Amino acid sequence: MDKGHIWIGLLAAWISAASLSAQKAKNEDAERLDRAAVVFQEIMESPDKGIPQELLNKAHCVVVVPGLKKGAFIFGASYGRGFFSCRSKKGVGWTGPAAVRIEGGSFGLQIGGSEIDVIMLVMNERGAQRLLSSKFTLGGDASVAAGPVGRTTTAQTDAYMTAEILSWSRSRGVFAGISLQGATLRQDLDVNRRLYGKTVENREIIEGDFSPPAPARRFIEALNKHSSRKS
Repeated sequence: MDKGHIWIGLLAAWISAASLSAQKAKNEDAERLDRAAVVFQEIMESPDKGIPQELLNKAHCVVVVPGLKKGAFIFGASYGRGFFSCRSKKGVGWTGPAAVRIEGGSFGLQIGGSEIDVIMLVMNERGAQRLLSSKFTLGGDASVAAGPVGRTTTAQTDAYMTAEILSWSRSRGVFAGISLQGATLRQDLDVNRRLYGKTVENREIIEGDFSPPAPARRFIEALNKHSSRKS
């Protein structure tokens, strides 16, 4: 076999491997979106330990990070990938999802690790604009507070009145507010490109006229089912 045939064979093998890798990543994105929908739906259908409906109805955007990995020895760390959607500017329903990565650290004695589901509600326009930036820090660029738990818990608290973002976590069935101070959110352009077929920034997705991709159907349906228009 001459060198030309060898190079052609190697190129074909590389293209095949790259194609398989890209398809695997797309499948993982779709699975994560589906998991985000399941997490949100399970929490909202909890009879007594969930997000107050009043808060969800007033929220501008919802962020869901399923399976955020957290924990290490001595120095804690966290990393996860998720999605958010905002209320459509058309006044009906929710936008297609935009992808985010959350990264953060905490110091202290932390032995072992855990995986948690995280939900954030963005409560005002200023918080929404922070979310649409390429990167921002919770508690730094945008105020964040642990959200209250309970279906009918009153939302008239200092945290609700002042925080731009309210956040909760669920681990091993335990649902509670979590502050996430110091965590950083970044837009995930790689995931956006796989979902929408081209490189697109989060702001373009939320403020543009992008139809939700097929893998997002369950996520958007869950948002529409459990929330009404903010008042």
